[in-house]
Amino acid sequence: MTKYHVYAIGNALVDMEFTIDDDFLSKQGIDKGVMTLVDEAQQQSLTQALAGHNGKKASGGSAANTIIAVSHFGGNAYYSCKVANDATGDFYVKDLAAAGVDTNLKDNRENGVSGKCIVMVTPDAERTMHSFLGISETVSEKELDEKAIQQSQFVYLEGYLVTSETGRAAAIKARQIAEASNVKTALTFSDPNMVSFFKDGLNEMLGEGVDLLFCNEQEALSWADTDQLDTAIAKIKTVAKTFAVTLGSDGAIVFDGSTEHKIDPTPITALDSNGAGDMFAGAFLYALSEGHDFPSAGAFASNAAAQVVSQFGPRLAKEQHQTLLNENSL
Repeated sequence: MTKYHVYAIGNALVDMEFTIDDDFLSKQGIDKGVMTLVDEAQQQSLTQALAGHNGKKASGGSAANTIIAVSHFGGNAYYSCKVANDATGDFYVKDLAAAGVDTNLKDNRENGVSGKCIVMVTPDAERTMHSFLGISETVSEKELDEKAIQQSQFVYLEGYLVTSETGRAAAIKARQIAEASNVKTALTFSDPNMVSFFKDGLNEMLGEGVDLLFCNEQEALSWADTDQLDTAIAKIKTVAKTFAVTLGSDGAIVFDGSTEHKIDPTPITALDSNGAGDMFAGAFLYALSEGHDFPSAGAFASNAAAQVVSQFGPRLAKEQHQTLLNENSL
């Protein structure tokens, strides 16, 4: 019996988002537009440098943003992750519960430090992230809920898990449980740096292939070792039965297993690109789980992602999800 539209596993990080300028990144020696893993001391130093900048806090991590979107659209969602028994972890657990997401997180959380991600947004709407994984780096197969996986339509794997030995193993185990239970598998490459530095690990997570792959154009080209999108797409088809490749302001290309569909972009003034890919995946997965076809799901996901980038922060308010559903007749 299906209970959940989507089950996901990922790194649980409290996002702290700030608006900055390119000069700040240059002075700090930070690579723009990608996620970089840092230790706690580096993150504390960056936090001090950001004193005085406007900030916003929310429970996050890529897959968390996706799964919360699924829930706010009306889907039943489950998120496996790991936070510590600290104030940051308490905040995270309460935020997930408020979003209506079921989780493995209980009162008996381990001592330690919960993960945090500093998200820096420049005037061109580009997001740059510095993540300290904290206890999330030790997320493992122990955090999986096999019964919940078996009762889901989709299992969604976050590519960021590739940086952790135990996290990667947990993602692989979740995929294997899903495959054995005829549950559809989905994976996102998550970030260009994951493809650049952890391609072998991502390929381990892909295994013999997944039902649905999410990536952006830069990630697709890097993974396929090419500068031609058609070549990258041909290679993606060898490891994914279906896929969605987002193209930024040019929309997206989605493949339903037999036909490629070009998804037109939604005209918008971008303020903050953080969370756009996460929302695209959440809206797309929700629409598919409700029986919509790939062109409809792609158009809906494109509209939802455009709404996210038009405002500050990686997620939409709950009522904005209902507006999107109404506007797209879902």
